[in-house]
Amino acid sequence: MRVAIYARVSTKDKGQDTENQLHQLREFAERHGTIYQVFTDQESGGKADRAAFKHLLLEAYQQKFDLVVFWRLDRFSREGALATLRYLKELKDHGVHYKSFTEPYLDSLGPFGDVIVSMLATIAAQDLIKISENTKAALAKKKAAGVKLGTPGKSQEQIAQIRRLKGGGLSNYAIGKSMGISASTVAKYLAQV
Repeated sequence: MRVAIYARVSTKDKGQDTENQLHQLREFAERHGTIYQVFTDQESGGKADRAAFKHLLLEAYQQKFDLVVFWRLDRFSREGALATLRYLKELKDHGVHYKSFTEPYLDSLGPFGDVIVSMLATIAAQDLIKISENTKAALAKKKAAGVKLGTPGKSQEQIAQIRRLKGGGLSNYAIGKSMGISASTVAKYLAQV
């Protein structure tokens, strides 16, 4: 089995070093096959735009290895349950398995791999429901307090001012900058009769 290793630390300073993870991950990987490649990032796991992570996913999709091992799930991704779950599902869909060194239950080769992923999916779905409920409650509170919700309406005075400035030869960008709106909004208001 061809095994890829992924290691990540959040910062380059503060004594963090991927070697702390790699020493044991190499031994772990060798127990499952031959090491294909080691991918390391030294940046936040809260974003997908990590060079080595993107490269790892690309090569996984190209089926260049069979298994990826990582120290812990939060070392693999900290983008939230849904994004992380999506990465794990995409790996499996492309025939690539995964294993966590410190979390033996996160093992797509094991008998409970699908059960764990299902539980993660359920937790992620519950998180979305909570976010939705919290948002609705906050909006209801604002509405009850008399706050007008939605996109602020344009006033005829604002449109007249935009037309005066445009008649004075200003660009949409300059008008938008002076009024605190975008140039495309200026263009939209000018297009209205």
